[in-house]
Amino acid sequence: MAYGDGTDGRILGFLRENSRESFVDIGKKLGLSESAVRRRVKNMTEAGVIKKFTVEMGDAGSTSALVLVSVDSATDTSAVSQKLAKLEGVRTVYEITGQYDITTVVTAGTIAEINRSIDALRKVQGVADTNTVIILKKVA
Repeated sequence: MAYGDGTDGRILGFLRENSRESFVDIGKKLGLSESAVRRRVKNMTEAGVIKKFTVEMGDAGSTSALVLVSVDSATDTSAVSQKLAKLEGVRTVYEITGQYDITTVVTAGTIAEINRSIDALRKVQGVADTNTVIILKKVA
């Protein structure tokens, strides 16, 4: 069964946009009863189409930065990645190709806190160089 189109696909679209939208409101938009929407969501959950409902937290009041990291050639990149992932403020760690070996996403309430996180990151054994980019606005 294709879930990207048709009624189930439209229900998924509404839930992706706002997983807290009521089945009554979704039903009104689609010309379905609340029980029909509930049954379809239950069927998609049981079929594994919907794995879980979750909360995505916003970044209101916070600042984020991308920190590109070069690792010393004598050091295991994965070991450095593991250490970076444990640092305060580090939200995501990616091992990448190109001029740099790792990129991290650092998030904090203020630029001063970002700076403290970056200072700690630079002290990790094996970090040879960094390049930091402050994120101005999330577009998509």
